Amino acid sequence: MNEFPGTEAAAAETPATDTPVVLTVEQLNKEIRGTLEKKFDLVWVQGELSNFKPHSSGHFYFSLKDSKAQIKAVMFRGFNSRLKFKPHDGLEVIMRGRITVYEPRGDYQITVETMEPVGAGALQKAYEQLKDKLHSEGLFDGARKRPLPPFPRGIALVTSPTGAAIRDMLNILARRNRGIPVTLIPTIVQGEAAAPKIIEALKKAYRLPDVDVIIVGRGGGSIEDLWAFNDEALARTIAESPVPIISAVGHEIDFTIADFVADLRAPTPSAAAELVVQNVAELNDRITKLKRMLWVSLQRTMTNTRNNLSHLQRRLIDPRKTLQDLIQRNDELLDRLQTAIENQLRRKESRRQLLRSRLHSPEKTLAAARQTVQQLFTRLDGANQKRLLRADARLKGAMGRLDAYSPLRTLDRGYALAYREDGQTIVRSVDQVAVNDALQVRVSDGFIQAQVTGKKKQEN
Repeated sequence: MNEFPGTEAAAAETPATDTPVVLTVEQLNKEIRGTLEKKFDLVWVQGELSNFKPHSSGHFYFSLKDSKAQIKAVMFRGFNSRLKFKPHDGLEVIMRGRITVYEPRGDYQITVETMEPVGAGALQKAYEQLKDKLHSEGLFDGARKRPLPPFPRGIALVTSPTGAAIRDMLNILARRNRGIPVTLIPTIVQGEAAAPKIIEALKKAYRLPDVDVIIVGRGGGSIEDLWAFNDEALARTIAESPVPIISAVGHEIDFTIADFVADLRAPTPSAAAELVVQNVAELNDRITKLKRMLWVSLQRTMTNTRNNLSHLQRRLIDPRKTLQDLIQRNDELLDRLQTAIENQLRRKESRRQLLRSRLHSPEKTLAAARQTVQQLFTRLDGANQKRLLRADARLKGAMGRLDAYSPLRTLDRGYALAYREDGQTIVRSVDQVAVNDALQVRVSDGFIQAQVTGKKKQEN
């Protein structure tokens, strides 16, 4: 039995022999492709995206893998343009496709027709991705949001002209303030064509004169119904609006990308109408209350002012009386000043006289000084005489003692001094001379020439 149907004709035309059937590679890949495409029509496969590559032609090429195997896949542009999210490596998806063979390389692969992320719907995934992207660009920053005008000159509504939302908004706006002009810019708010239409309507609203605020929105619905308000181009159009925009899409629990980008998010279209216009009746009541409070305050202020004026009038003194007091005070101060000056002069005179009495004449001072000098000279002269007498006495005493010790005085008493022949050396011992030595002997009145004829040393 031949397993490949395509080879049956060739086998029929070939005589039954033992020679095996030889196929070309192309024939083999074609047979395999036919078998696979016949056996696997449409399959659902779950796995992780890998080696994801968006080609410049618009086709996606990637692999789908799990922990034990992988399969190549391709998603052509006609199918991937309907994706609401951006596939990437590591994303786990469920896809539907057909098994086929790429004959030039003999690779079998799955041609993907639809694909959704696992764990979240495709729309939810696309919503999260766009939200993260715009948030990272700063389109949600509170700093770029503008406050709403408290009393807008005109309001533009960008919504469906046939929905319940427009009726609710118009009723509330009319009830709160009929005097504000409201312009409806009709558009579709659901379906694939809704986002471009809303963008077009917003740009019309931008050009309207005297419009200070725009409400864009619609009533409630599923995420698919509200999907037009998650469009990236619409979000950027809202962000670039020259007029403050209120986003009022769906119910209070519904959050769209337009809500995050708009200057203010209203939980419902009705709430948007409540926020954009102040209630005239409430304003009138408030004005009435303020007028009443102002009148009461004015009456109270006038009463207090009147009382203060009366009190000040009672305390007010006649200027003439004040002038008389000042004149009298001036005289009093003048008297005190004159008395003070006279007292000061008297104290100065007394001081002057006291100093004058203490002052001595120069002649008396000079005579006293001369007397003192004379006394000092007398005392100095006496002291000098006494010092001279004491010095003379000490001199005489010293001369007496000096004379007593003089050798000449010894010679006067009969003693003599023997000198050697040179007349300089005194002979003090017999050992200093020899027999026949010449000597000079000094006596009290002169010298005697002598010669040693003998000598004898005295025994002790």
